[in-house]
Amino acid sequence: MNVTAAVDQLKQIAFLLERARAQTHRVRAFRKAAWALEKLSPDEFERRAAAGTLTELPDVGPVSAKVVTEALAGETAGYLAKLEAEAGPLVQEGEGLRQALRGDLHTHSEWSDGGSPIREMAETARDLGHDYIALTDHSPRLKVARGLSVDRLRQQLDVVRRLNAELAPFRILTGIEVDILEDGSLDQRPELLAELDVVVASVHSKLRMPAEEMTRRMVTAIANPAVDVLGHCTGRLITGERGTRPESTFRAEIVFEACRQFGVAVEINSRPERLDPPRRLLRLAVEQECVFSIDTDAHAPGQLDWQPYGCARAEECGVPPERVINTRPVEELLAWTRE
Repeated sequence: MNVTAAVDQLKQIAFLLERARAQTHRVRAFRKAAWALEKLSPDEFERRAAAGTLTELPDVGPVSAKVVTEALAGETAGYLAKLEAEAGPLVQEGEGLRQALRGDLHTHSEWSDGGSPIREMAETARDLGHDYIALTDHSPRLKVARGLSVDRLRQQLDVVRRLNAELAPFRILTGIEVDILEDGSLDQRPELLAELDVVVASVHSKLRMPAEEMTRRMVTAIANPAVDVLGHCTGRLITGERGTRPESTFRAEIVFEACRQFGVAVEINSRPERLDPPRRLLRLAVEQECVFSIDTDAHAPGQLDWQPYGCARAEECGVPPERVINTRPVEELLAWTRE
C-alpha cells in the first residue's frame, strides 16, 4: 500500500482549502491527518488500512480516512476532485508579473504563528515555481504570535542550514519579521539581525499613534541598516476572521522618501485581509521611485499561492517589474540586501 499517495492527497486538500481561505479548523483536520499517517511505519499503515482502523488514530477522522481509502484504490479522492474543479485563477490580472517572481520574502512557519513546518512551507514554494523563500517568523515581543527569542532564532538558523543542504538548489533565506517598537528601534539584537539574509520590519503595536509620531517611528526603523523590507505599512485589516481595522496614519510621502533613500523595499502584502498598501499609497510609492517586494505573508502552505493578489494590484498601480526585488535571482537579491 502506498502511504505517500494518501498523504499527498490529504495535503493537497489542505493546500486548496488554505488557498480558498477556508476556516482554520477545516484545514487543520486534513494536515493533522497527513502528519499522523507520515509517522506510521509501512507495516502499521498497511495493517490499519486493511482493518479499517485508521480512525482510531487521534488525528484521523472519517472524512480523512475516506480520502485515504480512495487514494489507496488508485483514485483521486472525491473531496479532492471537487476542490480541484472549483480552484480557478484567483485573479485575471498580473500574471506576467507573477511569472517573473523568483521568490517570496515574507513567510511564517510553526516556529511562530504559522501552521506548518519549515520544510513543508519550503517544498510548497518550490512546487509553485519559486527559487527561494525568506523565512520571517516573528520577533520576541510579539508573544501572541510566539515570537522567537534569540536562542530559538539561532536554533532555527541551524534547521535552515540543514534543510538547505537537502533542498538545494532551492534556497530558504534566513530572516525575521521584526517588530518596529514605539521609538523606532527593532525588536532583536543588532548583531543577530546582521546575520540574516532578509529583515522585514513591521509595526504591530500602538497602531493608532498620532501621525507625526508614527512617521518618526517608521522612518527611524527604515534608516536602520539591518532593514530590507517595510512590511504591511498601514497595518489595516479589510476582511477576515480577525475583523477589520483602519489604516495607521503617517506622512506617507516622508516614509516612502525614507524607503527610497535608505534602499528599503515597500512591501505589497498579498494577504486578502490586508492588501497593503492601499492603491492610493501604492501609486504614491511608485511616483516616489521606491522599490517593492510582492509577498504573501503566508502562515500556511496554501497561502503561498496568494501572490497573484499582490501582482494584480502592482500591475494596476503601475509598479515597474524591474523595481520588484523578488524578481531577481537569489544571489543578486542577496547582494542588494547586503548593501
